[in-house]
Formats: sequence, structure tokens, C-alpha cells
Amino acid sequence: MSCSIRMASVYCRLAARLPCRSLLPASSTQINPSSRKYSSEGPKSLVGRDFLTLKDFQAEEIRQLLWTAKDLKKRMKEDKEVIRPLLGKSVSMIFQKRSTRTRLSTEMGMAMLGGHAAFLGPDDIHLGVNESIKDSARVMSGMSDLILARVYGQEDLDNLAMEASVPVVSGLSDMFHPLQTLADFLTLHEHFGYLRGMKIAWVGDGNNITHSLMIGCSKLGIDLSIATPKGYEPDPKITEYVIKLCGKRKSDFNMTTDPLEAVYRADVIVTDTWVSMGQEEEKQKRLKDFAGYQITRKMLKEAGANWVFLHCLPRKQEEVDDDVFYDPNSLVWQAAENRKWTVMAVMLHLLQDYNPSTPRPKFIRGE
Repeated sequence: MSCSIRMASVYCRLAARLPCRSLLPASSTQINPSSRKYSSEGPKSLVGRDFLTLKDFQAEEIRQLLWTAKDLKKRMKEDKEVIRPLLGKSVSMIFQKRSTRTRLSTEMGMAMLGGHAAFLGPDDIHLGVNESIKDSARVMSGMSDLILARVYGQEDLDNLAMEASVPVVSGLSDMFHPLQTLADFLTLHEHFGYLRGMKIAWVGDGNNITHSLMIGCSKLGIDLSIATPKGYEPDPKITEYVIKLCGKRKSDFNMTTDPLEAVYRADVIVTDTWVSMGQEEEKQKRLKDFAGYQITRKMLKEAGANWVFLHCLPRKQEEVDDDVFYDPNSLVWQAAENRKWTVMAVMLHLLQDYNPSTPRPKFIRGE
């Protein structure tokens, strides 16, 4: 273990003694302050809650969502069981940004659960332009049971949740992408049989997926090492929040600018696009700044012997070469499918209580 990783581990453990307060941007903390909170007594019913960031969910609640996703996949895909718990329910889908996986997973998932999904693209709804977010939220609340929104600004999601009388689910914002992290966790649990006890390495931009992965790992006590070029680090307030949380979970968290340090003995290597939607004008600069960050087999010589690779898609050649991307150890296709089972679990739990019929999975190595 490198010196910097040992120091990060010590820092996390010391941080657990510090007073904990909300350190996310203001827009991420002002989320329906009335009826959708939980107490510290333990997991409660998720019915009526919003799903905007994993920060709002306890570790056991995240594990419950993963358990339900595994249960639905087992019953509906493997056992060919037909269940329609959301018969007659509907979800309104707002898409400011295009997407393959988010749209397909939500539409197909709701249909499999017996409900209906209505797609609203940029040509159908200009959120906050033709009609205020407040008015749109109230109209959609009267016509559907759930709202899923894939937007640019996190504040749009927060405002939707504030005004809607039905649960709001994040399909992505510039700040968070919690559905992707759930799908990644489900995929890794299927492969390894546990989550806590592994080391994940992130190599790439400190973006929305990084933020959700950081929060998810710190909630579940998973070791995480992040490598980003200088100037592309994750949001500092999220980083500070995660450092304090991982101290309580006694997990390691490390940040570096050296990809080889990040992937050292890692079980999982994750990356994402270097140029997100809305950053096209920065493409040439970003490609230059991310030189040396392409995931290759040479880089993964530093990783654990049984490494696996994840990418949320769509993928570009400069981010990971074909040798790794199409390797049998690449789990990108399994993770893409698991976007469906995890969003199904989220939608189901926000609309009604559900008790899986399959045994509860073990989430800690050696549990």
C-alpha cells in the first residue's frame, strides 16, 4: 500500500471524530424538507421519497434497493415469473439530455412492472422556459405517479422535487447520477458476491458519476481511490463530506493525479467520458489534459490479479482501448442491463412497500 493511501486512511479515521454537517452545495441540501426525511432509527418505508442523490439514503436503504433489484431480476428474468406490482401506475420522463440506457431502462422497466411510461423530450417540454418548473411539476403530479428527470442543473431536480406531490427520481444531473452507481454496485455484487472488502479505482474526470460513486462507496464502506488530472478533481464539498463519512465506515479513500497509484491492487477500475454533454467546446483542451489517462492493459498491470472494468457508456476510444473494453473482465454490458433492474427497484419502492422473496444477499466480504 502506498504512503499516500495509508495517509488517506488515517485521515478518514481521524475525520470520524469531527462534527459532521452537510457539506454538499446548497442546491443539494434543500430537498423536500417536510415529508420525505428519515430518522436515525433505521431504514423506513421508502414510499413517497425522492431519489435525487445517495446522500439522502442510509446504507441499509441502499442495500435494500440492491436486494430488490436482484430479487426482481431473479424472479422475472431467470424464473420467468410474471408479476405486475405497479399495474395502473405511470411515470413521466423528462429528458433535457438524450440517453439510450436511462430511457430504455425506465420505459421497459415500468412496463415489466405493469405500469406505463411517458417520454417528454426537449421538443415536448422546455423545463422552466415555456412553463415554470413549479407549474410543470404540478401538472405532471396530477397525471402521473412518478417523475423521472434527466437534466443539466441539479437545481432543476431539487425544484421539481420541492413542487411535485409525487416522488421525483434523478435520471442524471451535472452533479449526480445515483442510478448508475446502483447499477454498478449490483453488477459488482453479482460478480464478486460482496461489496465491502473490495477496492474500486476511478480514473478520469471528477464528474457527476464520480460524485455518486464517492457517496455510494463511503456509505457502504467500500475502499475508493480516485485519479483525476489537476483541475478536474471532484467537487471539494462532496470530497470533504465523503472523507468524514468514510472515516465512520473505516474505509480507505484516496485522491491522486497518478492513475497508476489509483489502480494499484484495485479490484475494479472505472472510467467515464472526458467530455460530457455541454462541454463540447472544451474537447481539445480536455483531450490534452487527460493524456496518460486512457485505461490500457499496461496500466492494469498495477491492478489486482482479478480486476474487472466498468464504463457507464457511451464509450470513446481515448478513454479505454479495445483490448480492455472488450476483454472478458469488462462488465460494461452487464452494468448496462442492470440499469433496468435497479431503476425498477427504485420506482417500485417509491410507490409501494416491497419485500423480496429471495434470501437477503451478503454485502460484506466474509459475512
